[in-house]
Amino acid sequence: MKKKTGVLILIIILAAAAVFLLWKFVFSKKGEETASEETVFVTTVAELSGQGGAVGAVNRFGGVAEPVETWSVNQNPDTTVKEIYVSVGDEVMAGDPLFIYDTEKYKSEQEQAEIDLERLNNEKDTIIQTIEQLYADQKKAKASEQADYTVRIKESELQQKQKELEIKSKEISIQKLIDNQENAVVTSEIDGVIKSINNGTSASSGSTDEGFITVMKTDQLQIKGTINEQNISQIMVGAPLLVHSRTDESQIWKGTINKINTENAVSGQNSLFGSSDNDSSSYYFYVTLEDSTGMMLGQHVYMESDLGQADAVDDGTIRIPSYYITSDKGGTFVWADDGSGKLTKKDVTVGLEDEESMMTEIADGLTAEDALAFPDESLKEGMPTAAAG
Repeated sequence: MKKKTGVLILIIILAAAAVFLLWKFVFSKKGEETASEETVFVTTVAELSGQGGAVGAVNRFGGVAEPVETWSVNQNPDTTVKEIYVSVGDEVMAGDPLFIYDTEKYKSEQEQAEIDLERLNNEKDTIIQTIEQLYADQKKAKASEQADYTVRIKESELQQKQKELEIKSKEISIQKLIDNQENAVVTSEIDGVIKSINNGTSASSGSTDEGFITVMKTDQLQIKGTINEQNISQIMVGAPLLVHSRTDESQIWKGTINKINTENAVSGQNSLFGSSDNDSSSYYFYVTLEDSTGMMLGQHVYMESDLGQADAVDDGTIRIPSYYITSDKGGTFVWADDGSGKLTKKDVTVGLEDEESMMTEIADGLTAEDALAFPDESLKEGMPTAAAG
């Protein structure tokens, strides 16, 4: 009897141990599944609807305002500049003097050239007289001497033509010297600001302009932006952009990409706003502005694709990107934060959809403070959430 009792107790103990081990295994498995769940990033409805300054996940690109047009004048390498009348940063009008050449050299060269021209004319006159005399003597010469006179006349006529060429060249040189003196003062051809002076001593800092003096127009500006090679596929020539002031979000200009310079990489510069990738190259792109009023030369800005967010009327209606809305047999819903850091399905009632902007009205079910996740097949209710950076 005691033996049977002992066996029974052993069976009970083993059974209890098995239950405990099974419970521990299941609990541990659930803990591992919970721990392995990835965090889901969510964005507020306000941001998605454009009330936060952008529609959805719109990339931003840095840029700087620069003149649309510049004009440069090169210095005559054979002439010395006597005086420069302007400095970098000065405003000039078309016709304003920029600098003057030293004309003393031209005066002395002109005097010498005129003396040379007089000598050449005298030499030509002498040759002409010689030819006339040869013709006269030929008429009186014997038949046996005619051939010799013909040769001498031809040689003299060649000398005359050569001398006439020398005279013409000298006259051109003299006229050029005269023009250089009359045009010693070089003036600006456009209204603008002196951008650089490359005279070896007073060139603007860091200037890469090839002209002696460069003037830039300031009445119309464009944006020179930079874009990383990893994001260059996100822009294209002709695409509309919104240009924002970095200091005042409410200050917005509209523009269109007119050029993307993919031939010359800008090494070591990052174009994506906020990017810190130092291993990839960037490229310049240029944006023509509809109106640059209020923008300052050299002003730093950031740009984003124009999806109509600047023209959207804030009438209190909630609109979110259509691709955030999911429908199944259970109805229409969005994936949202439940307010405690967990993901949940949130039922919504939708209104009209704008196919051009791909935005859909939410008639009921959401507020501007709700935070939504981008729909994905891997999403499950209860997954942890975090605000998208």
